[in-house]
Amino acid sequence: MMQNTDIAVIGAGPAGANAALTAARHSLSVTLLDEQPTAGGQVWRAKSTAILDAPNTPETVAGSRLRQEIDDSLVTHIGAARIWQIERSEKGWNLYVLRQGRSEVLHARALIIATGAREFVQPAPGWTTPGVLGLAGATALFKQEMTLPGKRTIVSGTGPLVFFVASEIRRLGGEVAAIITPNSRGDWLRCLPAMVSRPDLLLRGARWIADLILGGIPIWWRHAVTRVEGQTQVASIEFRKLTADWSPTGPARRVEGDSLCLGNGLLPATEAAQLAGLWLEYSLQLGGWVPCQVADGGTDIGGLFLCGDGTGIRGAAAAEIHGRLAGLSAVQHLGADTRAERDRLRAAFHRAARFGMAMTSLGIPRPGLLRLTTDETIVCRCESLSRTDIAAEISSGAGSTNAVKSGLRAGMGPCGGKFCQTTVARMIAETEGCTEADVPPPTPRPPLRPVPVAALAGDFRYSELPIPKPAPL
Repeated sequence: MMQNTDIAVIGAGPAGANAALTAARHSLSVTLLDEQPTAGGQVWRAKSTAILDAPNTPETVAGSRLRQEIDDSLVTHIGAARIWQIERSEKGWNLYVLRQGRSEVLHARALIIATGAREFVQPAPGWTTPGVLGLAGATALFKQEMTLPGKRTIVSGTGPLVFFVASEIRRLGGEVAAIITPNSRGDWLRCLPAMVSRPDLLLRGARWIADLILGGIPIWWRHAVTRVEGQTQVASIEFRKLTADWSPTGPARRVEGDSLCLGNGLLPATEAAQLAGLWLEYSLQLGGWVPCQVADGGTDIGGLFLCGDGTGIRGAAAAEIHGRLAGLSAVQHLGADTRAERDRLRAAFHRAARFGMAMTSLGIPRPGLLRLTTDETIVCRCESLSRTDIAAEISSGAGSTNAVKSGLRAGMGPCGGKFCQTTVARMIAETEGCTEADVPPPTPRPPLRPVPVAALAGDFRYSELPIPKPAPL
């Protein structure tokens, strides 16, 4: 398979794919790797091959165009490839890749990491009930499988994604029982100056909301889901009004439904950048902890570049341009002069980022959000740890995410901490009287993703192992 390449790109979403395409135009060998079998990432996810015909959406059109560009280019795209270890070598980078059940190594002179974002859901009682999906997870169902989460769905969360999900459910023939969002109308009005820079996206969002209102869907502004009810399936939810700091207040209301789409914004996926040796810094405006970086996707580690939402949540439009900038920076590192091209792209990147960061601001957590997680609420799904369990560990002296992870295994399960570590960090900050910026994420360790032991063991015959003979009696 793959052994050597000039530039390796991890992640085939808007940022990584554009980084690879840009670099390949400068006569360099480029290998694009992604866990998904086809390029496009979460935003431009490809339809399942089982779906023979489906109406086009802006996302499917953009994704199809991108995949065609990759097919027509010199980029080597390797899908269904899981990166589980990143090592710096004397002449570049070694990537350990799990593919078709085997672990192989790819050497690259330069590395671009474009791992995108992950979704955050603030745990509330019953959030682990079957029928509860993340907002981003629901979009994957829509885009790839054209599948509805249920017959009657409650949609709750921050930012534009809550209205996109509700609109898609209706477009696909489902019923939306209610929309519940911590944001107020005033929060959205404050974003208006930034949103006018992209009138096309502004108009699309206005159409979503208008369609929902005309369809008689109740929209509960400045409210949040406080409890999910149901034993083996969602039956209903309780929700309450929020104060200015998003603390629940007042009497609980109830909505019946068989499914719930729930989300509280996106966070940069930083684990690969950390594993490659980068430090993190905290930026509330960019979504939380982000890798330290310099202009145009560069870093202070030679041959390592970053782009897209993994460097801060700026949206798909900015990610595309950021990918091109990172691709050009990698090309420059390998000897070509790309300064003029980067100069032309930079202004467009900042314009696109302004809109994306305005949308990100709608998901910036407020202190009261943590109060949705009651004492009995499960925080770590992998280890079935409640808020009470984690609070006790913090009270005993575990003042860091590493300490909680070591003491309770929170973050050591299959998800690698993606569901629990943000909540754990916020609990530590609340207990210690500091801010989330004072509580960094835990130290990443390989494997970056789960790897079968058989893939690490390689091919061998048990009968050929050098087993010593038993010692004489």
